[in-house]
Amino acid sequence: MSKPPRLCACGHVVPHGERCRCQVAATRARNKRHDATRPTARQRGYDGAWQKARAAFLAAHPHCAHPGCNALATVVDHIVPHRGDKALFWDRTNWQPLCGHHHNAHKQRQERGQ
Repeated sequence: MSKPPRLCACGHVVPHGERCRCQVAATRARNKRHDATRPTARQRGYDGAWQKARAAFLAAHPHCAHPGCNALATVVDHIVPHRGDKALFWDRTNWQPLCGHHHNAHKQRQERGQ
């Protein structure tokens, strides 16, 4: 049995589990404002030295650390977000290998909740 559609604040009827186009537009606008003030990846420390360390870590830990997932890891994730702290950024005990799915879907949702 599917759930009924809902009425968005803008007045559109939206199917259950979907987002209204006004919500999508608001999210895009918010992200654009955030990205305009965010330092570049290089400025945040993701430079050539990081690329070398990342490649070595993924070679040593090739599979996703998420329980039950055996996919190849493509991302070196900071378990505790470093938020610009260089010591925490380079602390290898704070690194974990993740596949793109688990990094992008689960980890990002977790960090937004902090």
